[in-house]
Amino acid sequence: MSKPFLVFDMDGVLVEVTDSYRETISRTVEHFTGRAITRAEIQDYKNQGGWNDDWKLSHHIVCKTCPGTDLQTVIDYFQGIFFGDGADGLILRERWVAREGLLERLDRHFQLAVFTGRIRSEAEFTLQRFCKLAFSPVVTTTEVARTKPAPDGLLMIREPGRPMWYVGDTVDDARCARSAEVPFIGIAAPGNPRYSELVALFHEENAVAILDDINQLETVLAK
Repeated sequence: MSKPFLVFDMDGVLVEVTDSYRETISRTVEHFTGRAITRAEIQDYKNQGGWNDDWKLSHHIVCKTCPGTDLQTVIDYFQGIFFGDGADGLILRERWVAREGLLERLDRHFQLAVFTGRIRSEAEFTLQRFCKLAFSPVVTTTEVARTKPAPDGLLMIREPGRPMWYVGDTVDDARCARSAEVPFIGIAAPGNPRYSELVALFHEENAVAILDDINQLETVLAK
């Protein structure tokens, strides 16, 4: 019998991105508007839903102060900070969340997969940098017609009659799982500046569990 799927989002789940993606949003906004946006303000947008794409979020915030700013211009600046040439970008500030042995133990009982809002190249760069274990499949925003909270990525992974869970850290992840009729496990880091609001949103979306980080997964999935 095939193992159940355990599908992970990447940012804020497998990888800590406060000093990479979130910092890049802040620096990009500051470059175009003269004012850096706080982590709490970024989380407020994430909690609204519909802002899974950090390029579009950065552009939206910039345009509130500088209407008419070109999206591609914002994306180009964002990418120059975040990825650079792969050797000097803020992507190198990311930290792998899973403790040693966690994913290997989970792999004995589940088929581990990824559905992320990252583009393919950035997902592969980070997975290859941190993890020897192969996730299968890895679905990125590059492959889907509609981004989260649409369920497209999970539907690409799901197989009839095969159990599946999705682990994510935003309300868009939760709504994606609900639309795909997949149980959702929410990650709400205690250090999140809008922790209480995020937990409340996960409860509203009927999360089957809400964890500080993925290192608590074994306790939940053993039940």
